Amino acid sequence: MAISRRQFISRTGLASAGALLGPNLFRNPWMQQAMAATIGDRYFVVLFLDGGNDGQNTIIPVTSSLRTAYESNRGTGPGGIRIVNPLVPATPMLDQTGQIGFHPGLHSIADMYDDGMVAVVQGCGYGDYNLSHEVSRSIWERGNAFSSVGTGWMGRYLANSGYLGSDIPAVNIGGSVSGDFVQTATSVLVFDRLSDFGFPYDYSYGGDSGAKDAVFTALHDAALANGNAAMQYLGGTGNSTLTATNQYPTLHDLYEADRSAWGDLYQNDDPDGLNTSTARGFREIAKVIYGVAQGAIPSSLSARFFELANGGYDTHSNQGAAETDGDHYRLHAEVADAVKLFFQDLADMSSGAPMGSGLENLDSKVTVMVFSEFARRIEQNDNGTDHGSQGPMFVIGGAVNGGVYGNHPNIDDIDDNGNTRYSQDNGNAFRSTDFRDVYGTILKHWLGIANPQPLLPLDSDFGYAGVDYWTAPNFNMGFLP
Repeated sequence: MAISRRQFISRTGLASAGALLGPNLFRNPWMQQAMAATIGDRYFVVLFLDGGNDGQNTIIPVTSSLRTAYESNRGTGPGGIRIVNPLVPATPMLDQTGQIGFHPGLHSIADMYDDGMVAVVQGCGYGDYNLSHEVSRSIWERGNAFSSVGTGWMGRYLANSGYLGSDIPAVNIGGSVSGDFVQTATSVLVFDRLSDFGFPYDYSYGGDSGAKDAVFTALHDAALANGNAAMQYLGGTGNSTLTATNQYPTLHDLYEADRSAWGDLYQNDDPDGLNTSTARGFREIAKVIYGVAQGAIPSSLSARFFELANGGYDTHSNQGAAETDGDHYRLHAEVADAVKLFFQDLADMSSGAPMGSGLENLDSKVTVMVFSEFARRIEQNDNGTDHGSQGPMFVIGGAVNGGVYGNHPNIDDIDDNGNTRYSQDNGNAFRSTDFRDVYGTILKHWLGIANPQPLLPLDSDFGYAGVDYWTAPNFNMGFLP
């Protein structure tokens, strides 16, 4: 069914306190100069693993002393979560400790790794780590461990890249705007399913929808004509959102008309369909990309930035090991299978597409970044894991320089909380990867920002320094060209 009026207001952001600050909050001329380039003919997807994914059972030591430490902390038998035989892809996965491998549930990601499409970025975290789900997620979404800034790292990018309140550059799959995309300069569209998306009219009186469109358009135009910046912002976002509720459902119709067989593969309409929430979320993103690439909707409404999430990673109990009915296996397989199908869908869209059609090489025009708010401790509890400090991120796409980046956390040296030690010391063989280096590399090498530093303030800007803090950024990690 169509979304309710209350949902419509909250999802468009028109009722948020932040919207009343107006579109000029991040319009500093110096900042604008640093944001001269744009994404061009590319797309970017953020996938959040909600709950704290167990990184120690995601990328796993196969050899070396870390394997000994891994086995001493994770048991086998009833309740044991040790991965006895990590999945070693055909292409060697090596770091400073030797061979590493994937959780068996990530077999589809391992296939893509062998195709050179997956960058595994190890040991990601931040100094003075926080183990609260809400706080740590906010830190990752804001891209800042110590500031009280309320905007998201992607939101700051959008706000400083020339997008206006009347533009819709981003779509979030779900019920609200993700913290990554929070800002007050432009619009972010939110929905679960394109087929159900629409303005919340009373469908018992569908004949007067045109008149209602006209009334709302007049109200928005009046706000645009107002000299107040906040009113102009409301008018612009109102008009663009109203237009989008009419335009975006046509992207569903286009995809279904041309690609219904692929659509079935994302759900159980096909015997081999995945039928998971993550797969269905990626299908909605595929619909938008398919339409946007062909110019099916106005360029100002054409989203190129996306976010979706998969929950269930707070595995304090019943986590499981490699058994296919275990919670962690199921979660990993859900994500990996959905990502692989999504890129297969993109590749098929491009098959035979002529140059200049917008559809050519789509699988190389899309990059997906996968993260979780924290990892888990190496020592298992009864049959699960507690909140930990550092874990892996994935960057996936046809343009990605696949391989292993960063160092596996030193699970043979834990702190008083039972967590691996975060350090930015270049002399440390287990030097951690600050998550903002990953963000900065994406901003610079995929999103075209020559200098991401204004969007990602250093810890030293807030009085922190030393090897436990982020004071020397590396925005050239190598996983993107």
